[in-house]
Amino acid sequence: MRRTVRRPVRGAPIVRKNTVRLSGDVASRIRSGHPWVYREALGPRPMSPEPGTSIELVDEDGEFVGRGLYDSDSTIALRVFTRSPERMIDGTLIRDRVRGAIALRKKILDFEKLGCVRLINAEADGLPGIVVERYGDYLVVQLFTTAVANLREDLYNALEAELKPIAIYEQRRYRSLGGEAPRQPGADLVRGTPAPVEFEVSEDDLKIVVDVTAPLSTGLFADLREGRRAVRQWAKNRRVLNLFSYTGAISLYAQAGDAAEVVAVDVAAKAHARARKNFAASGFDPEKPEHIVGDVFKVLARFVERSRTFDMVVLDPPAFASAAARGGKPWSAVRDYAELIAASLEVLVPGGLLIAASSTHKMSASDFELALADGAQMARTQLQIIDRRPLPPDFPTLPGFPEGNYLKVAVAVRG
Repeated sequence: MRRTVRRPVRGAPIVRKNTVRLSGDVASRIRSGHPWVYREALGPRPMSPEPGTSIELVDEDGEFVGRGLYDSDSTIALRVFTRSPERMIDGTLIRDRVRGAIALRKKILDFEKLGCVRLINAEADGLPGIVVERYGDYLVVQLFTTAVANLREDLYNALEAELKPIAIYEQRRYRSLGGEAPRQPGADLVRGTPAPVEFEVSEDDLKIVVDVTAPLSTGLFADLREGRRAVRQWAKNRRVLNLFSYTGAISLYAQAGDAAEVVAVDVAAKAHARARKNFAASGFDPEKPEHIVGDVFKVLARFVERSRTFDMVVLDPPAFASAAARGGKPWSAVRDYAELIAASLEVLVPGGLLIAASSTHKMSASDFELALADGAQMARTQLQIIDRRPLPPDFPTLPGFPEGNYLKVAVAVRG
């Protein structure tokens, strides 16, 4: 009597407890380095393990693909930590990954010159959902998923062993399936002694005031470092308009680059107050820039009415869209970027420079440049890109994970 061999059913996600079968294309992407398995890729059969449960991933033939942690309340259901069947997601793995990430930064960066460094860049350093940044002698940990909650103590032990920081602060940036992020009154002090509410860190030869106790941003975005350097390089003798100026780091770099004039526009007056502190910390007159509180589109419209123009316009709008209140409409980086480009070009003189940035992975590099082209067409002109700036080296990326290479910065000449 011939024995019937049961083959795995294609598309069935679970073959045994805490194991998920992936379709061929998904398994191929994971093997190529992509660290995320989206919930929709798991098929119709529900999963109900606890958040943070270690899940083994196999292909359609039952061959090992990787091992990841489960998130019950995110569109990313599984984050892959290892593709080696022998490696477990445990304290040893965390320690090894932390040690390797910090060793890389010490090899490629000058920690004395840069007071703000990304020490762990999540997926690119083998620690999905975990980001660690260094501000002087303080560390800020950002957790993007509840799946990594059980790894926290091992993570903090490893960071203390490698760097001996004065304190470690934790920000929780979980985002549910509905898109809501939890409200957090401030970053939690998880190790060490409290930091001052504000202190200075160095970047190149400049000083910038940061607050590591803040719930979201400390006041300095390390990923835009090369973009700030581009502003400094091209600012000399130019009248510079800094849109979405936030705490004024770009304004500071424009001033350091001998800009003839700096005008900063942001919807928050508190951001301008921090910008003045940054100018003073670096030895510049804090009242020299013109600080305007208001919606960017409305301010640009007033400049057009008054025929006020600039030689350089720098724009770095909110990454995920929600800040501008333009006639009651929320800002959408993907939908509205071309319109923003067009409005900016209306106040930029022919031959002037547009420095545009986008920091959302939802807008690809090709979509970004298409938005520049569409905006130029709307403004009845053209742009020539003469410089592009990448993420800095402490933000490594994985070749199989394009979402990790999210930042786009272009320097373009207006026709």
